Amino acid sequence: MTEQVMAAIDGSPFSEGVCDSAAWASQALDAPLTFLHVVDNHPQTAEADLSGNLGLGAREHLLEELASLDERRAKVAQEHGRLMLKAAKDRASASGVDDLHCRQRNGTLVETLLELEDEIRLLVIGKRGESAQQASEHLGSNLERVVRGLHRPILMVPESFTPPTRVMIAFDGSKTTRKGVELLARSPLFKGIACHVVMVGADTGDNRTQLEWALDSLKGAGHEAQGEIRAGEVEETLRAYQKDHAIEMVVMGAYGHSRIRHLLVGSTTTSVLRRTSLPVLLLR
Repeated sequence: MTEQVMAAIDGSPFSEGVCDSAAWASQALDAPLTFLHVVDNHPQTAEADLSGNLGLGAREHLLEELASLDERRAKVAQEHGRLMLKAAKDRASASGVDDLHCRQRNGTLVETLLELEDEIRLLVIGKRGESAQQASEHLGSNLERVVRGLHRPILMVPESFTPPTRVMIAFDGSKTTRKGVELLARSPLFKGIACHVVMVGADTGDNRTQLEWALDSLKGAGHEAQGEIRAGEVEETLRAYQKDHAIEMVVMGAYGHSRIRHLLVGSTTTSVLRRTSLPVLLLR
């Protein structure tokens, strides 16, 4: 099957942002767009919690009622999902996307995405799902598990999405972030978008050489490109640069051992993703 933009939607406030950003990506990449909704039918309640010390007949009757209730819940969840998928498809179609598909699966989101990984060119997912707490700095646990398990680019989006005109990549000269620069340079997703390259660390000769390579790669591909080497704490430095230059999307490499690549392993990464109000493209 042709690799596609896959957008995971649910009943969270982030679904509209997911829909709009996925439509943008589908058109920019000239790739099919599939909306995915996963119904998690895990039992809501353990039987011993409700049966207690009832007599055998009453207990069996209660378990029958619980089974019937679970079945009704599953049907409602599936119908709810179908309505959400239709709404997402209609919204994307109205924005000009033609090659549209919807899929509904039973199971968990993480397991489903891992099964479909070979079909995914780009995954679009909200910062939190409908079952997550809605605190502004809360990060959905599904997102963390998906990032750790899926070896595909992942676009994490806020509640609303506007196509970016300025994108920033956190760069450290590593293999992962060099691939990120090359992706920025060649991907139709970023055609016509100004690219900013930021290195966090000392202004050494080696770092200056790495930065010049990144800027030359982007300019050679026709991008407007600029960058800086800034000293300081990684998260604060990146956030300050975003504010100074009105950055509208962040690109980060996922996993590794250097200061920037470590972001998706420890607490700094979680903090970056929690606090940002921007779309973040995570690369593997």
